[in-house]
Amino acid sequence: MRYPNTPDGRYFVVRGRLWRCADPALAEPERTALTAELMAARRAKGLAMRAGDLDARAAARGRIDAAKIALGERGPPWWTDAAPDLNRRMVTGTPYAGWWAEICAAGR
Repeated sequence: MRYPNTPDGRYFVVRGRLWRCADPALAEPERTALTAELMAARRAKGLAMRAGDLDARAAARGRIDAAKIALGERGPPWWTDAAPDLNRRMVTGTPYAGWWAEICAAGR
């Protein structure tokens, strides 16, 4: 499933909430490797949770955070125009509200 991206490419929208996209300046091999690490860490977290292993869960969460920071999805924003980071905010309360209303009206 593909989620709509904001016109500036900084966020995608899931259930009305903005989520920061990965840094488009990352080289494809680096992005691929970081995405693979993120998915492996998420699998490790799931296994740890099912096993009730709190230490392994904490380690996996650290790996997830590190991969998301390296991808640019967390941490300092990857854009350089000093625009605020609106990650995890509801799109209706942001400058993207008009764009989102158009998307919703078009039924996409």
